[in-house]
Amino acid sequence: MEIEIRLDPACTQPKLTLTAAAMTSELEQLVRQLAGTPPHALAGYREETVELLQPEEILRVYAGGKKVYAVTAQGEYTLRLRLYEAEERLAGGHFVRISNSELVNLRQVRRFHLGLSGTIQVQMSDGGTTYVSRRYMPKLKQILGI
Repeated sequence: MEIEIRLDPACTQPKLTLTAAAMTSELEQLVRQLAGTPPHALAGYREETVELLQPEEILRVYAGGKKVYAVTAQGEYTLRLRLYEAEERLAGGHFVRISNSELVNLRQVRRFHLGLSGTIQVQMSDGGTTYVSRRYMPKLKQILGI
């Protein structure tokens, strides 16, 4: 991506122009970030309670057994959303899809371990681990610059 900044003393309000061959999901995410649209809180269900989960608190979101779960430092919550809906609501933040069934918060990742066989193990800030699927490796490597 090429970045160009032009300073004009006559300019009264900053203006940003993006030029691309086509609209991509990365560009859409960049536009949301620049527009200042904050990621939405998610309603997490546990036992008889509902808690608002702020995106920065969420370590990862995953699907399993026909349900979607959000993991925080306080525990695991059930979401009444599909995984793609949670991904859309968290767009503009620091969430990245690492497999068909999982999103991780890059701000909650402690380290990435690059395995000899080409796998990437993700260690979360709570000590938990997960793996990046081969299908999502190129995009993650692009985001991380590796």
